[in-house]
Amino acid sequence: MRRLFKIDCFVLGLTIMLAIVPVCAAGQKMNAFLDSFAPLEVHGFIELRGGMRTQNDPHAKDISVMETRLQADLYTFTDWAEFKFKGDVWADGVTEKGEGDMREAWFFSRPYDFLDVKIGRQVLTWGTGDLVFLNDLFPKDWQSYFIGRDSEYLKAPSDAAKIGVFNEIVNIDLVYTPQFDADRYITGEYLSYWNAAAADHAGQDAILHADKPDRFFQDDELAVRLYRTISNYELALYGYWGFWKRPSGQTPSGTAIFPGLNVYGASIRGQVAGGIGNMELAYYDSVDDSGGDDPLIDNSEMRYVVGYTRDLAMDLNASLQYYVEQLLDYGAYGDSLSGIPARDEFRHVITLQLTQLLLNQTLALSLSGYYSPSDKDAYLRPKISYDLTDSIMLETGANFFIGEADHTFFGQFENNTNVYAAIRHSL
Repeated sequence: MRRLFKIDCFVLGLTIMLAIVPVCAAGQKMNAFLDSFAPLEVHGFIELRGGMRTQNDPHAKDISVMETRLQADLYTFTDWAEFKFKGDVWADGVTEKGEGDMREAWFFSRPYDFLDVKIGRQVLTWGTGDLVFLNDLFPKDWQSYFIGRDSEYLKAPSDAAKIGVFNEIVNIDLVYTPQFDADRYITGEYLSYWNAAAADHAGQDAILHADKPDRFFQDDELAVRLYRTISNYELALYGYWGFWKRPSGQTPSGTAIFPGLNVYGASIRGQVAGGIGNMELAYYDSVDDSGGDDPLIDNSEMRYVVGYTRDLAMDLNASLQYYVEQLLDYGAYGDSLSGIPARDEFRHVITLQLTQLLLNQTLALSLSGYYSPSDKDAYLRPKISYDLTDSIMLETGANFFIGEADHTFFGQFENNTNVYAAIRHSL
């Protein structure tokens, strides 16, 4: 019996040793693989941010933003790839819940000198507009912007694969998103809005729910940019095949939907009279309402912007733009209306961005302004930020909405005018 026990122990020990050998070998390979990475870079911040409406809004809370936020930003690389993760968690006083958002989780590689590949969750942007987006159909979060979160949160992330191809004739960027990424649009949770169906303002009492396309590899998006520089001027052509980025139609039963959308555009940007000038245009093809006679789906549009940016003085920069939205098939659109306030055929918007740096660039004064002479409404976003130390930043600002009519884009948010303040400690 003892002999059998010894034999069993020997067999068991041999089995364990045989199992350990490949595990150790795999561990050595894993250690060698991990040793190929550069040291992990860790950044981030903790932030307290609070804001209040300046007047009573029966459809929303008095607080416009109230949150404690923690962001972690991790980055490392090898000789064949780069890796990044950035994520936020926060306690939200408006929703009264703990929230989280993975903003970036990607790897980037350059297998050849002429080819870049970036796959994963990433923040994407292109086009020439300054806080005006024509051919940039990547998701935005105007809700965060309007309540006073940092401007980095205006750009929402995409789950996509981006491929860049470079040559002497033309450079190509190709972005494929296997599942539609919508804008983080106004729902009523944080900001009240004009509800056309009810002909009244709505907010937390009528949260907007939409039927979002969400089938992988069927409800997908494709965006393409071709660009090159000629004599210090960057020229670009754009294409997009997907959906309107925020609800732009509804079913007969009243459910908000994202109709199909194709976009084709072009831009030019370069030096003009001591500054930088830009022009951009885009044709929005509303493929589910090609004739413009369906009152339940937004018409096709043309969009145009011309802008100019330059330094006015030491550490003082200004950007001025003129932006136009042209509603196509306007006659058919007018004939299809039934008691709904009609949009103008042309919506004009003038934008102004001013930034002044003071005190050795530790104090920043900025103003983002939008004025629509056609809608007779405006939006102003003044902000002051101060670097108290290398790691502590103080900020205060406001979001002012002004409008004569309740249904115009900025006018609908008049009761959401708010002031806010924040303190951020970088880690």
